[in-house]
Amino acid sequence: MVSFASKQRLGRRALAWRPALFLCFAGVCVCGGAPASTNAPLSLAQAREIAFEKNWDLLAARSGIDAAAAQLIVTKEFPNPTASWSTTKIGPHEAATTFGNGIWARSYDTVLAVNQLFEIAGKRRDRQAAARAGVRGAKARFHDAKRTLDQGVTKAYIAALLTQENVRILNESARLLNHEAEIAQARLKAGDLSDSDTKQIEINAEQYALQAKSAETAAVQARIAIEILMAVPQPQGTCVLAGSLEEMVRVPPPIGPASTPGAERPDVLAAEADLRSAEANLRLQKAVRIPDPTFLVQYEHEPPGGGPPDDTIGIGFSFPLPLWNLNGGNIKAAQASVDQFEDAAGKVRTQKEADIANADSEFKEAHGRWLSYRDQTAPKSAKVRESVAFAYEKGGASLVNLLEAERTDNDIRLATVQAMSDTAGAVADLAAARTVITETELRSQK
Repeated sequence: MVSFASKQRLGRRALAWRPALFLCFAGVCVCGGAPASTNAPLSLAQAREIAFEKNWDLLAARSGIDAAAAQLIVTKEFPNPTASWSTTKIGPHEAATTFGNGIWARSYDTVLAVNQLFEIAGKRRDRQAAARAGVRGAKARFHDAKRTLDQGVTKAYIAALLTQENVRILNESARLLNHEAEIAQARLKAGDLSDSDTKQIEINAEQYALQAKSAETAAVQARIAIEILMAVPQPQGTCVLAGSLEEMVRVPPPIGPASTPGAERPDVLAAEADLRSAEANLRLQKAVRIPDPTFLVQYEHEPPGGGPPDDTIGIGFSFPLPLWNLNGGNIKAAQASVDQFEDAAGKVRTQKEADIANADSEFKEAHGRWLSYRDQTAPKSAKVRESVAFAYEKGGASLVNLLEAERTDNDIRLATVQAMSDTAGAVADLAAARTVITETELRSQK
């Protein structure tokens, strides 16, 4: 029988996984490349591949690259000229001239003009620099979304394997006690055991069976979390996992910092890109204080009452006078944005180092705990259970000793697989914390 405290610990661990699983990226998928209902075995590599292809948040991040690229195109486009036509001195009488009474021959004053705005003081350069930084940031955010999705799928897969192991252990504990219950029935008939002792064994076996049913529900929920990440249209938790915790726990953790010069974690690159964009926008807002001229070219047609027509060509320019508005508010807002993005970039860099340190610490603790359970505690517990069970069958141990040995061994086996899960999860966290990308890879992202 699992003690109340042990059961609560198991429940808390199961609940602790769920926020992480469901806050990771959502997506649409088919298990193993086929519909989930086919129950095709699904490996972790297949789960990752499908999630990378179909996950909704990752697709949204990819669309963000297209939006940023479109904004860069906008900044490269030159302002369109403005064409105007105006006709004055229009009168109903005496409008004809010696050239006739057609509209072009009348004595109207007609002006055709074209105005063209020219940006000066590096405004186009700064605007394009901000847009280029936006494209770089969008690409970095896509890679960061992929990094965290990889981490989320891996931990969801590990959590599902853990729940399956819990089901197996609890069913095994129930089977062992059922075996003891059969022996107890034989001893009861022989008069060597009381009816209450027999029922106590049966009750404990039933409790393990009920706990196994509850663990099966948790296993379904864990598989649903994987299907959500991979985008099954109607997730039912029917994926059949091809891996095992024994395989996952033997995945070596990444060692040491990245050796590629200039490589950095994607979220750090995104924060730096946001800062560069803010700095370019600040330069732009300062440059806005310098007015942009608008050049004018016009043609004026005015036939006289007699003689040759009085057609003229004119040029000119205009610009706003910076008397009352020096763009001070926008400059101050842009400076505040720069300060905010500097702080944000510093926070992301610190968070990266903290993620690495935390994951490394968690791995060392979980790995040491797993080795201790595997090599020392679990073998001792199994040996004690077997010895007490043998002694009980021969009448040399009490019912209390038997149930306590069974309960302890069940708890130890559950703790062992939990340590395996924690170790594999820490490896996934450490891999995500140390994932980096180079500038070349970032530029090559379409």
